[in-house]
Amino acid sequence: MLDLRVVAHILGWVMISIALMLTVPAGLDWVRADSDWPAFVLAAVVSALFGALMILANAMPERPELNLRQAFVLIASGWLTVTVFGSIPFMAFGLSLTDAVFETMSGITTTGSTVLTGLDSMPEGIMLWRAMLQWIGGVGIVAVAVMILPYLRVGGMQIYKLETSVHEGEAASFTSRILFRLSAVYVGLTVLCFAAYWALGMGFFDAVTHAMATLSTGGYSTHDASFGHFQSPLLHWTGTLFMICGAIPFILFVRATQGNGRVLFKDAQVRGFLGFLAASSVLTAVWLMFQMEEVGFGRALTLTAFNITSIVTTTGFATTDYTTWGNGAIGLALLLMFVGGCSGSTSGSIKIYRYQVLWLFVRAHLKRLFSPHRVMVLRYNGATLGEDVPLSVLAFLAVFIATISVFTVVLTFFDLDLITAYSAAVTAITNVGPGLGPTIGPAGTFQSLPDPAKWILVVAMLAGRLEVLALLVFFDRDFWRA
Repeated sequence: MLDLRVVAHILGWVMISIALMLTVPAGLDWVRADSDWPAFVLAAVVSALFGALMILANAMPERPELNLRQAFVLIASGWLTVTVFGSIPFMAFGLSLTDAVFETMSGITTTGSTVLTGLDSMPEGIMLWRAMLQWIGGVGIVAVAVMILPYLRVGGMQIYKLETSVHEGEAASFTSRILFRLSAVYVGLTVLCFAAYWALGMGFFDAVTHAMATLSTGGYSTHDASFGHFQSPLLHWTGTLFMICGAIPFILFVRATQGNGRVLFKDAQVRGFLGFLAASSVLTAVWLMFQMEEVGFGRALTLTAFNITSIVTTTGFATTDYTTWGNGAIGLALLLMFVGGCSGSTSGSIKIYRYQVLWLFVRAHLKRLFSPHRVMVLRYNGATLGEDVPLSVLAFLAVFIATISVFTVVLTFFDLDLITAYSAAVTAITNVGPGLGPTIGPAGTFQSLPDPAKWILVVAMLAGRLEVLALLVFFDRDFWRA
């Protein structure tokens, strides 16, 4: 049998951490004399009590160590734990259980889909908690993507294993150092983003919450108009820049702070990511100029750069309802949802490196068609790819597309039209946020969807955040056997 005591012990500390974080919005509402602060205190007390019980009931004689299967369980149960206890303030705020869980799961997975309206007049405490959920989820997925997923070999992630020369006894201290540096970079970039937003005219609270949502590529805003509430083009370009930062591998930022700044631009997936964004933004801006004759190239590029970056990085901010640009824009938005940022970042979706590995594999296959005996060695980022990497990528892509198809069909049984069902499935699994159509598009919310559809999307958001395969292993009987 799989020993879950270590997992339960760690989850206890996760609950304690949630309790501590809940005191921040509680304190803000108390200072602001808002009546919602007791809800956060109640949630903190409940989370702390359950956490203490979990720790005491599963006491470890020494520092716990995880094996491969326990790591799978911890990743999934960690997101579920934060969702359960993080949803308590939303229920106290008046949301139903379904809506509270949906909003929390959307936040912690940095998806950004919302069921809330009237954001401009809501208490600051609940707005801060939404931003904190995304910020926590962002740093969590960075840590998982850098320290765990490569060793679980999910979707070709094994090519990003950290190469170290540490001995086994030094592994724990090495891990702690890497996590500390990743967290420091994450916090530093968030502070820089906040300072830039504030200097360019955002209010203090808006700058804090939007900085959290930007670096986590989450997209929760404090305004119904999303980032379009702010009219300054400088703010839009600043948001574009920091969304890009959130979608770049954070381990590269760590190496850059150690005196190797060129590493950011030597990485193949970063170059591919930036090149794709630049080409897509410029070409779409030219097209938009012909669609809207009153829009000049500068304005068009500001619009396309921000909104395309937001979709590709799976942030979900919007400065305008880009679905009103025409059918071409709708088709492009749907395509961009499948792209994603870089591995080891806060962004979701398929991610650039998988497309690059897939191209290498397809090109080698084409050459073998007319030269069957040719020996092809696949190299990526200066290193030779193992034979398992292309197969892992292909398996991931097949399961990813199949999962979207299944969720789309299931959602249509709840009386959703095909566009709404399909875009809802895509945006949930890719963790983008807004869907397409008048209901869940950039100008809408998920509030009007039936409750069963929302629960389906909760599962889809979790599956997307865990890159699908890390969730499917739980349905294999052999996984639970000793």
